[in-house]
Amino acid sequence: MARMRASEALVKILESEGVEVIFGVPGANINPVYRALAASPIRHITVRHEEGGTHAADGYARASGKIGVCIGTSGPAGTNMVTGLYTALADSVPILTITGQAPTRILHKEAFQAVDIAEIVRTVTKRSFLVREPAQLPWIVREAFRIMRDGRPGPVHIDLPLDVQLAEIDYDPEVDAPLPIFRVAPPPAAVQRALAWLLTAERPLILAGGGVICANASEELRQLAEYLQIPVVPTLMGWGSIPDDHPLAVGLVGIQTQTRSGNQTFLEADLVLAIGARFAERHTGDLAIYRHGKRFIHVDVEPTQLGRVFPPDLGIVSDAQLFLRALLAAAQAATPPREPSAWVRRVQTLKTALSRPTDFADIPIRPERVFQEINAVFGPQTIFTTAIGLYQIWSGQFQRVFRPRHYLVCGQAGPLGWEVPAAIGAKLAQPSHPVVAICGDYSFQFLMEELAVAVQYRIPIVVIIVNNGNLGLIRQNQRYAHGIRYGVDLGYDLNNGYGIDHVQVAKGMGALARRVQHPDDIQPALRWAAALVEQAERPVLVEILVDPEADAAMGSALDQIREFVPTPDVAGVGV
Repeated sequence: MARMRASEALVKILESEGVEVIFGVPGANINPVYRALAASPIRHITVRHEEGGTHAADGYARASGKIGVCIGTSGPAGTNMVTGLYTALADSVPILTITGQAPTRILHKEAFQAVDIAEIVRTVTKRSFLVREPAQLPWIVREAFRIMRDGRPGPVHIDLPLDVQLAEIDYDPEVDAPLPIFRVAPPPAAVQRALAWLLTAERPLILAGGGVICANASEELRQLAEYLQIPVVPTLMGWGSIPDDHPLAVGLVGIQTQTRSGNQTFLEADLVLAIGARFAERHTGDLAIYRHGKRFIHVDVEPTQLGRVFPPDLGIVSDAQLFLRALLAAAQAATPPREPSAWVRRVQTLKTALSRPTDFADIPIRPERVFQEINAVFGPQTIFTTAIGLYQIWSGQFQRVFRPRHYLVCGQAGPLGWEVPAAIGAKLAQPSHPVVAICGDYSFQFLMEELAVAVQYRIPIVVIIVNNGNLGLIRQNQRYAHGIRYGVDLGYDLNNGYGIDHVQVAKGMGALARRVQHPDDIQPALRWAAALVEQAERPVLVEILVDPEADAAMGSALDQIREFVPTPDVAGVGV
């Protein structure tokens, strides 16, 4: 059998598992792996911070459906990865993190940077490994990939002592292969009961969670919804599983990221088929209101998700794609394709009548206008990344999404600074698609150094900063509100806001950038960025100053959303 260093075997296995890009930061205790990578076709992107590397791997995995990989040395490299691992675990994203470690003989002697990272990350991974025996490395790596892909996807960490990496082992790549994944099919009796309930319900609704996208089941979802004529409301993580302009697409449901039509439809439904959803509290709000007057069928590949938040009327453990295929086959055997019902017509009426106005000409700029222009400029092929804060809520209320894996958001963990490195990963995963990172002014300051990575490696992404934090600058320029546009860059008063001139920072890193302060200048600036980014082969940043006092429509329950804009009169909209 062929003999090679364990580090070389690791790289061979990564190649075999389909890894094409790795994000990381070199260091002494991971250098043997880097030496092996030098002879590999795998592309390595040196990031500025290990947390940024995990977020880039995360964005890569979400956009591609493949495994994202981040590596680093021992000690703080691993602890810097914790936030990224938590984010991936919370949102069911398969990423592999690998760290170097001090030699095994001194692990117990408080050696330099010899932290027990495998134990530290245990609660934020599906599994963590400390490899002590070199001969076990190939099988542990294969098992790591199996675990990441099996059931509910998620991250795995591998910690490699220096002596383990350097050891020679017997390993022949020609006789090794990825471990098989066995997907869980639904019980036939459960499928039949679900179908019976759907056929007899007056106002059925499909709630499409992130599990639909994880299982690559968006096409099956659309086919089922069209065959049975059932409206679909995605969760934030499931956004894009059905195009926003589809006749059966209603809008988002939630108490923060939501549409009025989505919430109203959900409140009126009498049966909800929830697929790959976990009923997070920012989605459900008050459970008594959320559950009132309806039955729930909950389908999830992870058995412990069933009943975690509330007990469903019917729980089904299944891969989302296999369940939708089985349910569609059962429906086709039981009934001809259905025509749109009064319920479907009602939903379509609500979608039009309850739309929110966005065409505001106010100065300072209203956030609704920002997202109106984003929708106008960037087409359905665009991949968006966004993180946490008011700008995420505005995005969820006013953006439009048309394809799965095109709206990438750190939904549960919500780490600041996620957007830019995730956009880098997404662009490397899908180089033919435009990629746009939507950031808040404060979030951009976390990991903004990763913008330099995009410059260094000529990764063309658009960054949009929705800045509601620099009140001093906006007040300073109020006198220009009448007759003079805000397009002139007046600079920042560093005694106001956070004291950061994002445009100058971006330019200093080698990106192209401009600031917008008038609503009529938003669309030209975005078109400038979209046209220039690929040609320039570098990131292009547009900072938009919005009203710092603008609020978002939110509440504690689906029927108590506080509106902050004028709404149309929908009295008399009936079945």
